[in-house]
Amino acid sequence: MAHELNVPAAGAVAAYADRDLDTDAIRKARVDLAACFRMADRLGMGEGICNHFSLLLPGHDDLFLVNPYGYAFAEISASRLLICDFHGNVVAGDGKPEATAFYIHARLHLRNPRARAAFHTHMPNATALAMVEGEPLTWSGQTALKFHGRTAVDESYQGLALDNTEGDRLAATMGDADVLFMKNHGVMVVGPTLAQAWDDLYYLERAAAVQLKAMTSGRALKAIPPDILERTARQMRAGDASSALLHLESIKRILARDEPEFAD
Repeated sequence: MAHELNVPAAGAVAAYADRDLDTDAIRKARVDLAACFRMADRLGMGEGICNHFSLLLPGHDDLFLVNPYGYAFAEISASRLLICDFHGNVVAGDGKPEATAFYIHARLHLRNPRARAAFHTHMPNATALAMVEGEPLTWSGQTALKFHGRTAVDESYQGLALDNTEGDRLAATMGDADVLFMKNHGVMVVGPTLAQAWDDLYYLERAAAVQLKAMTSGRALKAIPPDILERTARQMRAGDASSALLHLESIKRILARDEPEFAD
């Protein structure tokens, strides 16, 4: 299902020779992003060598970190991540990005600089909700309220994203939303920080899982009064950034104990 990007690796190294691409901030970003890949794998969010996470490079908004083609989430480490530009050139690292990873993520970062982190998965529960008619989330569970007013839906599946046009279409459809349900496909989660994107990815899948479980009961879902729904959504948003950072630190502690090579 994955497709190789037809751009020579290391094609733009010379153009970035004067850049310092090994700062403390960049090394930390590599470790943090690798942690997200490893924990996503543990939680069943990966799909073979498909799906991709990216992060604008600290101090270099025209470059981004992304996973290389051919590796599962469980194999990603800090040093294995690629640094790419928006033209498909690999500036640092061995290999090249998967084609849809480049065309989706490069155009999304380019068109929406607020989306510093972008996580695309076919994680099973959220993807299942992207496969049914109508609004994916029913807003009947507390966890789902974290996303109220923050989602968009792409109703026009166009097949694989193998050119800039499709990447631009997806970026435009997402607009200012933090979560895009891509009908017949999967989900995209973006955030102003890596920690916030990770936190949203995790809780989106949890919200989808409990909704699907409740739907299988055959009983009607209990509605939350609109005023309570709106108030709770605001309460959740108010503490998102600090809670997300603590969440990211917790997964790094777990991985440092069980899979310390993620930080290599």
